[in-house]
Amino acid sequence: MSKLGDLGARLHRGEVGYDFVGNRKIWYAVSILITITAILGLAVRGMNMGIEFQGGAVFTTPKTSVSSTQAEEVAEKASGHDAIVQGLGTGALRIQVSGVDTGQADRIKQDIAEDLKIEPDKISAELVGPSWGDQIADKAWQGLAIFLVLVVIYLAIAFEWRMAVAAFVALIHDITITVGIYALVGFEVTPGTVIGLLTILGYSLYDTVVVFDSLKEQTKDITKQTRWTYSDIANRSINSTLVRSINTTVVALLPVAGLLFIGGGVLGAGMLNDISLSLFVGLAAGAYSSIFIATPLVADLKEREPQMKALKKRVLAKRAQAEQTVETAADGTHGDQHEDATPAVVGPRSQSGARSRGRGGKRR
Repeated sequence: MSKLGDLGARLHRGEVGYDFVGNRKIWYAVSILITITAILGLAVRGMNMGIEFQGGAVFTTPKTSVSSTQAEEVAEKASGHDAIVQGLGTGALRIQVSGVDTGQADRIKQDIAEDLKIEPDKISAELVGPSWGDQIADKAWQGLAIFLVLVVIYLAIAFEWRMAVAAFVALIHDITITVGIYALVGFEVTPGTVIGLLTILGYSLYDTVVVFDSLKEQTKDITKQTRWTYSDIANRSINSTLVRSINTTVVALLPVAGLLFIGGGVLGAGMLNDISLSLFVGLAAGAYSSIFIATPLVADLKEREPQMKALKKRVLAKRAQAEQTVETAADGTHGDQHEDATPAVVGPRSQSGARSRGRGGKRR
């Protein structure tokens, strides 16, 4: 068995583990700091919305030797708006200009063709109206809201409302971080971004439900024992599924990292960035929130129940009694050793010892 597999087996059996729940305040503080940074990035920089959401025009040139930087300067000069230029695999250029209408698009097309020395008829133009972009944005928000509501209802029925609340907080945590990263990096938000966002929410929920299912199974009849508190069992549930969560996260991140860093970065396929960045950030944030946020939050909520408070009190009292018994036994053992050792060193001679030495004297 590999070292990682052996570690996973020992974690599952409870032989080793890390106190995730006991150190939850640290993880809460880290998440709050990351979330504040994401919100500040969103407030200061804002989102770079694609033309699908705010309307505009997309011009596709034939194969050309003009660089993307040069084409971007030409497009911004012709339109008076910011332009995004992406190189296509065929050697053509995709020039995206936001905030222009149909009347402006024809003039911009002519100016771009003239500056790039390309025949206007060979440049294709696609227009997206702002009203259509607003509809897409509204549908995206509606889909996200419906998804979250259904998730909360399902978890409340399948598990309990505390787990539903914890999962909801974890999902909002993942959404906030992903959106904040998009604002800080400046990547364009497209329908592909929305698809990626919904995908990572499903993945994050899956990882959380795995831990919740283990927790639900291990906490059956929890009040009938006095060995573990709810937080203890929650921590064991995290540790028992830890290696599984790590493995699934790493396996999921590897192909996404290939899309983001190789496809979008090295090969210059910029259109892959909009979906791959949301997947990469969301998968990492989802794995983090499932381990460090969702389950510790459930433990916090459950420990507020009167029966769990009573259980914790009994468990701690029993542990204190056991520690006292061990200390008393240890003191008794040391005391017996002290009584046996003292006469041999500094105490009076025993009668048996005296008789032995007396007989020895007679023999001499």
